[in-house]
Amino acid sequence: MNAPAKPSVAVLGGGISGLACAYRLETLGTHVALFEAADMPGGLIGTVEKDGFLFESGPQSFQGVPALLDLIRELGIEGELCRADPRAPRFILRRGRLREIPMSPQGILTTPLLSARSRWKIASEPLRRGRPPVAEESVADFVRRKFGHEILEYLVAPFVSGVYAGDPEKLSLRAAFPTLDEWERNYGSVLRGAIKSGIKEKGGPPPLCSFRRGVNTLPRVLAEKLGDHLHTGARVASVGRATSSAGGFDICVSREGQNQTTTFQAVVVALPAYVAAHLLGAISPPLAHALSGIAYAPVGVVGSGYYARQIGLPVDGFGFLIPRAEKHLTLGTVWNSSLFPGRAREGSVAITSFAGGAANPEVLEMPEGEMAAAVQNENARIMQITGPPAVTAVWKHAKALPQYNLGHGHIVEAIRESSRDIPGLFFSGNYLEGPALGKCVERAFATADSVRAFLQS
Repeated sequence: MNAPAKPSVAVLGGGISGLACAYRLETLGTHVALFEAADMPGGLIGTVEKDGFLFESGPQSFQGVPALLDLIRELGIEGELCRADPRAPRFILRRGRLREIPMSPQGILTTPLLSARSRWKIASEPLRRGRPPVAEESVADFVRRKFGHEILEYLVAPFVSGVYAGDPEKLSLRAAFPTLDEWERNYGSVLRGAIKSGIKEKGGPPPLCSFRRGVNTLPRVLAEKLGDHLHTGARVASVGRATSSAGGFDICVSREGQNQTTTFQAVVVALPAYVAAHLLGAISPPLAHALSGIAYAPVGVVGSGYYARQIGLPVDGFGFLIPRAEKHLTLGTVWNSSLFPGRAREGSVAITSFAGGAANPEVLEMPEGEMAAAVQNENARIMQITGPPAVTAVWKHAKALPQYNLGHGHIVEAIRESSRDIPGLFFSGNYLEGPALGKCVERAFATADSVRAFLQS
C-alpha cells in the first residue's frame, strides 16, 4: 500500500481566500495543507443562531457572480442558495427620515432625495466631456468634480461606507472603483461609458445571495471538502527559506503548545496583510514593508431581534444607510429577515447594524454593551421601535476591511514586484483585487492555477 503523498503546498490562512485556493489546488491534484490559527475557518464570515434568530458577524450576503455560483454548484449546495428580491428598496436617512434611493435613471431624475441642481448634474453628465486629472484621484474629489457635494454626501459616501467601511476622502477611485475611472478616461463620461460598455445588455448587477443557514455555509462546506488537509488551531509561527538543496520554504506551525517545522515547495499567503508582513520580514524586508502599508478599517456589528409589533415603520426592503451629515454612530442597518428566509422566528424581525469604519474608528473603543445600546437607540428613533430588543448579538472587528486608499495600486504592485524574486511564494486575499466574496474566490482560483503551473515547471 502506498503512503499518502506529502503535501507540497502550504496555504496560510483559512478565510474564504485560503479555503477556495486550497480547494482548487486539491481539485487540480495538488496535495495541500491549510493552516488556520482559529478553531473555526472562515475568517470574518460567521453565522450565529441565537434564540430563534440568525445573525451574521461579518458579510450579511454576497453578490452571485459567475465564479462564485459555479463554485456553489460544484460543491453541491445550490439548493441551499437564497436570492434576495432585486426590487427590494434601499433607503437613505435624510433629516431624520428614511427616503428611498432611486434605482433607475427615471427615479434619479425625479427623486425628492436630491435637489434640482444635483439631478441636473446627473442628467447633463453625458453632455460634458470630463478631463480627469493625471494624478490619482480620491472618490470624494471625483464625485465633487463630476456631480457635486450633495451627491457625494447623500449617495456615494454612504455607499462607500457600506462596501469598504471607508473614507471617500482617502479611498482611491482607480483602486476601489476602477471601472468608473476607466469609463471617464475612455469616453469622457461615466454614464456614456456605462452605455457604450453595454451594461444594460449584461442583465444588470448580479443577484444578492445568501444560504438558508447563513453565509457561513460556504466556508463550512469548503472545510468539509478539504477534510484532514485543513488544520485549525494551527498558528504559523515563522516562514523561512528552506535550508535543503531542493529549495522551498520551512513553515513552523504552533499547535496545542507544540511547534513543528515542515518543508513545502510552495506557499500561498492568504492571511491579512498586516499578519503576512510580520511573517515575511525574515524572507524579504521590502515585501514586509509593502504589506504593512495597507490600512484596515474597524467595524462594530450589532445584531438585534425584535417582535414585529415593536416596529412602527414597515421593514420591507434591503435596509438603510446613514450619511455622516446626519451625525449618527451607525453607518447603516440591514433588514435581514426582509431579504432572506429563516432569519427570525415567527412574528419577529432580525436586523443588523454597523458602526465605526475608517471615518469614525473611535466607536470601537466603546464597551460592547454601550456601543450596542447607542446603535439600538438610533435605530429606535429612525424605525419607531418601542421597547428593548428580544435578542442582541455584538461583534467588534478591530481590522475588518482593507482600505483601497490613495496609493493602494502602487502598494499592490510593490508586493508583486518584491515577490517575483521569491519563486514559490504566492498571495491571495481581499486586499489585492477587491473585498467582495466573488473577487476573493476569483483571485484564489487564479492563484491556485499559478501554483500548479509553478510546480509543473
